[in-house]
Amino acid sequence: MSVIKHLISWKDWTDSEIEELLNFAIYVKQNRVYFSGHMAGRSMAMLFQKTSTRTRVSFEAGMTELGGHAIFLDWMSSNFSLSDIDFEAEYLSRNVSIIMARLKKNEDLLVLKDGSQVPVINGCCNLFHPCQSLADILTIVMDRPKDWKSTNICYIGVHNNVVNSLIGITAALGIHLTLVTPIASEESKVKEIIDRGLAKKTLSWETDVNQAVKNADYIYTDTWVDMEFFNDPAYKKEKEERISLMMPYQVNMELIKNSKAKIMHDMPIHAGYEITRDVVKSERSIIFSQSENRLDAQKAVILKLLENA
Repeated sequence: MSVIKHLISWKDWTDSEIEELLNFAIYVKQNRVYFSGHMAGRSMAMLFQKTSTRTRVSFEAGMTELGGHAIFLDWMSSNFSLSDIDFEAEYLSRNVSIIMARLKKNEDLLVLKDGSQVPVINGCCNLFHPCQSLADILTIVMDRPKDWKSTNICYIGVHNNVVNSLIGITAALGIHLTLVTPIASEESKVKEIIDRGLAKKTLSWETDVNQAVKNADYIYTDTWVDMEFFNDPAYKKEKEERISLMMPYQVNMELIKNSKAKIMHDMPIHAGYEITRDVVKSERSIIFSQSENRLDAQKAVILKLLENA
């Protein structure tokens, strides 16, 4: 019996497997028509505990374009909120070919994976966002196909799940990542991933944001406040404290004037906070191409995980 391959984080994938997946994502993007019927007769369960625009649309559209079907499940409207997660996962996996889960806690995702008899894709959790990071690198490859491995990415913001996945994928591919992360709690860091980046010499930190962007090819930012807390009154005090601390690190026209870097953001965008609206809409921005690439990156993940299933 073959071992089921999952995508929970890049920790469980070798460097060669990650590069192979990236190359396949490039091929899928460039040859969409070739894969139009590959998921015929197959269904994906999409389980959401966290809100989403891009994850739901890109996975559902992806399965549709591949000829399959996607089933949306809201966590609170399902029995996942009532029963043991692994029990529900085992039932679910007897009805579908693959599961995508967007959960708040990585530990719950691991329990779901252990109960599942089909591949599980992490659609985002508190520690990792692997699909986003694959789409990010796909965007860079499409932007500079000849020398993408020599890229310097500068991430400015809070150390979060996106950062952990960026560290993992850049280490695997030999791309340099500079972090400007004034907020980096121990709970948000994953030592194993950081050690991998340090060992590969692809990871560094900078405290001077102006110095950090000088030699960057891409400037990447993300929300300072988790999306589920941004409009939560109970989170108001911490939100205000974060904004006060992070405003000097805003990606704005003044910051990027001495840099030639393209601008990236994984969305949703809170314009006027981590990035200004004029930067989002500028010619330097590749943000919307980046978000579009979630579709092809995730098609590649689905196809790769199911090729031996």
